[in-house]
Amino acid sequence: QVQLVESGGGLVQVGGSLRLSCAASGRRTFSNYAMGWFRQAPGKEREFVAATTWSGGSTGYTDSVKGRFTISRDNAKNTVYLQMNALKPEDTAVYYCAAGRYGNSPGEYYYWGQGTQVTVSS
Repeated sequence: QVQLVESGGGLVQVGGSLRLSCAASGRRTFSNYAMGWFRQAPGKEREFVAATTWSGGSTGYTDSVKGRFTISRDNAKNTVYLQMNALKPEDTAVYYCAAGRYGNSPGEYYYWGQGTQVTVSS
């Protein structure tokens, strides 16, 4: 099992920045897994945001966040990050981190955090 705990969410104005963190713990080795970030806005399905391979050597992003968001990981700290810049109101959602296989589908991931709220105000 892998337990994931997100932090760093909050309220920010349009154009602002936030850095989300996701700390992993448990009996499974963090560096064995690809890590992803997903988000879910009210009334919408959970959608892929970004992912990184186990080494951090490859990353992927949904088109709407390319150039604004950066995913990274520190395997020594069992932590994955999502740096979010130039935030827009449409980025408002609950953000979830997940551990599993590298991909953009929720079905690729085995373990999920509880989520952290990001609200971008205009």
